[in-house]
Amino acid sequence: MTDDRTPTVEPVALEQLLAELPPELEVGTNLEAILGGRRLVALDDDPTGTQSIADLPVLTSWTVDDCRWALRQPTAGFFVLTNTRSLAEADAAERNREIVAALDEASRLEAVPYVLLSRSDSTLRGYYPLETDVLAEELSARGTGTDGVVISPAYIEPGRITINSVHWSKIAAGMIPVAQSEFAKDASFGYSSSDLRDWVEEKTGGRISRDDVAAITIADIREGGPDRVQEILSGLHDGQPVVVDTTCDADLHVVVLALLRAEDAGQRFIYRTGPSFVRARTGQVATPPIDAERLRAIIAAQPRDPDDRRPSSSRGLIAIGSHVGLTTRQLDRLRGTGKIVELELDVPTLLDPETRDAHVSAVALEAARLLQSDDSDADIVVRTSRTLIKGTDADDSLVIARSVSSALVGTVREIVSQVRPAFVVAKGGITSSDTATEGLSIRRAWTRGTMLPGIVSLWEPVSGPAQGIPYIVFAGNVGDDEALATVVATLRSV
Repeated sequence: MTDDRTPTVEPVALEQLLAELPPELEVGTNLEAILGGRRLVALDDDPTGTQSIADLPVLTSWTVDDCRWALRQPTAGFFVLTNTRSLAEADAAERNREIVAALDEASRLEAVPYVLLSRSDSTLRGYYPLETDVLAEELSARGTGTDGVVISPAYIEPGRITINSVHWSKIAAGMIPVAQSEFAKDASFGYSSSDLRDWVEEKTGGRISRDDVAAITIADIREGGPDRVQEILSGLHDGQPVVVDTTCDADLHVVVLALLRAEDAGQRFIYRTGPSFVRARTGQVATPPIDAERLRAIIAAQPRDPDDRRPSSSRGLIAIGSHVGLTTRQLDRLRGTGKIVELELDVPTLLDPETRDAHVSAVALEAARLLQSDDSDADIVVRTSRTLIKGTDADDSLVIARSVSSALVGTVREIVSQVRPAFVVAKGGITSSDTATEGLSIRRAWTRGTMLPGIVSLWEPVSGPAQGIPYIVFAGNVGDDEALATVVATLRSV
């Protein structure tokens, strides 16, 4: 394992990091060129990748028919929710293979070319290099080579930026190299390197050395512009990684323009990115958060199934599975606003096969009763107990996380089978993915925008039991301490 070559530093102000950089270079959103190119297909390893964009289709199923439906939509791209970050390594690889097979057939039938984006965590957790390796293999088997793998984990709004190839993360005290963050200690996907070149060497076990990783720096982007970036891209070959500096959307617009030109010239890339790159690659800019008026319009535009006989509640359901410290603080602030009732799923009880099902059913029954009660106007929070139980190794920790998430989602499923909440919020990456697919049976949806500036996405389910119910995808690692309370306040205002 490569040691982190970024020394431990005290938190610094964002302004200090940005002070000596060249001025931003504006080239626009490149939307016309994007719409004339290949369709972007973002394979999202948990559903939080949608939180920086608006009005793109989302698939949680990847049959050929599902992919054909998404390709028919008049958009620059779409998401396929893979949820691979919650799977074992072999299962994650197989899921990527399945999706490429279905997508490639759909692409042939619809005569719409595509480019693959492996969307992962802005704090560097996830199956790299496994997923990009698998995608490159699958494309190669279908006659398409890969010249380069573009690594751009930036997520601008919550303060995950890259300067001189070092990836930074914002905390309350300021900016720190990402390897000093709590996310680097992840039980399944931990790491020790903040410099992305070192990180590639570390995660590939030395198969790719630091010196073999290309870099697109802020100076390249802002002083050399698209021509300089394309020059760097043109030197890539045989799936060579290139790491990308980013502090703002304008940086990514330059990179995207260079990528489009390189692709027009015949080069082929796979993207491994955070959310901000997706926004740039689909020609979007940051939009204002959804307010009560916009939320009412979204709800009104999505009719209910006339055969749905469930009673409707005026109160919402909030499912919390994330265990990071930020989520716990956000829950504390939500408590401070009042008007919630908390029901706890006890993790040790969930991990015991003899007590699991009865515990889930009891909590679900109580939640459904409270949502239909005339005695309270409180929203219902269903949460797992806050003590994090880790396994003996990374795979065992994933098994435990999956088991707990499955129980939480099973609770949501039982609740919504009895009553229609006014909204559903799912807090945590695995939690929000499983809630969408298993708890609410969402197969196809549209992401309609963000509930906070650049973070926390609102999905509009197209069909199924969640049709007409706003579904909020809320990552565990974003927002300030007040974020959850702010989002719930907006949802209550409708």
